[in-house]
Amino acid sequence: MSAKDEFTRHCAELLEGLGPVRTRRMFGGHGLYLDDLFVAIIIDEQLYLKTDAQSRPQFEAQGCQPFSYQRGSETHSLGYFRPPEEAIDSPALLRPWARLAQEAALRAQAAKLAKPAKKPSKAKAKTAPAAKAKRVRQPGDVSSRPPAAASSSARTKARTKS
Repeated sequence: MSAKDEFTRHCAELLEGLGPVRTRRMFGGHGLYLDDLFVAIIIDEQLYLKTDAQSRPQFEAQGCQPFSYQRGSETHSLGYFRPPEEAIDSPALLRPWARLAQEAALRAQAAKLAKPAKKPSKAKAKTAPAAKAKRVRQPGDVSSRPPAAASSSARTKARTKS
């Protein structure tokens, strides 16, 4: 097992006390799910926990570093922060930080579910043309005669008149 996989397994074990943990390879690292909520990423053998406006100040107050990456000449930051160094060695010390990540993920999920559904774009809104409804012939309904039959009877009437 590679060192990266060992670290991922170690992080999953640290989070097990909070619920079922699942890992998935992504972005050249791993994503960690806790109770099917995306709560953390592991990049270059560093654990980064999900934050939001409510939990981020607690991470910043402890001097925790955010996950960031370079794209061209710009540095981009995502809403993930490393927990305090000592927390990575103990489930008991990581648990409060992981709970903050879990709560941030729950808030993000609730906000996503609360948004009204987007209207489908015009391209997506197009559906197959509706099939024409067949007219059911009613007894005594002359107008429901097929056009060919109507024109032949008109010709017959025209011949008899001449």
